[in-house]
Amino acid sequence: MGVEAYLPTLGTVVVTALIDSINPCAIGVLILLVSIMIAFKTKKEMLYHGLLYILAIFVTYILAGLGILYFLSSIPLYVSEYISIVVGLLIVIAGLIEIKDFFWYGQGITLAIPPERAKQIHEMTKKITLPGVIFLGIFVAGVELPCTGAPYLAILLLLSQNFNFVAFLMLILYNIIFVMPLIVILLMVYGGTKIQQIKRWKQNNRTYMRLAIGVILVMLGWLLILIANGTITFN
Repeated sequence: MGVEAYLPTLGTVVVTALIDSINPCAIGVLILLVSIMIAFKTKKEMLYHGLLYILAIFVTYILAGLGILYFLSSIPLYVSEYISIVVGLLIVIAGLIEIKDFFWYGQGITLAIPPERAKQIHEMTKKITLPGVIFLGIFVAGVELPCTGAPYLAILLLLSQNFNFVAFLMLILYNIIFVMPLIVILLMVYGGTKIQQIKRWKQNNRTYMRLAIGVILVMLGWLLILIANGTITFN
């Protein structure tokens, strides 16, 4: 017998976004960018370019989310149920990989930006122009999906179950929360915090970040499977 539910609730979206927002991939790229901008830009220029970079990530994620939601809404219901089960299983596996990294960081399979893409990002950060920063944000949003995409995809699948204006606002809220730590880090550096302190904090806490992400992913993946097989239904 199915259990009726109003999902995703605001709490589900907020908690998932908060956990996703501390992802070491997104934070690591911003730290790299700010490190280089400190050497070549004034503080005001660094702030301006940094905010443009974050805005580019925000807009890219919004557009990608809407594109995925449109795709999900255009496929037959019986097909989407199977897709939800498969994606749910993949998200659970991704969560287990993240949890693995809490105990054995960097050993075996790890969800991270591919090395060749990381090298490209490093080279691109050296060319700090206005169009370059915007393109970098778009590029990073695309290539960091192996590292940050699973929580977002899980929320998109939940939102697609009953996508309306409220769900659209939840999508916007998710992405605002997702980029908020990037804004905080940028403002901290603008206010005088040494970038080395932020780097050390990231290094010291990256395993805990991955543990939190992993636990949320396992829960979300399992939730998607329960929804897809009819155990939980939407009212």
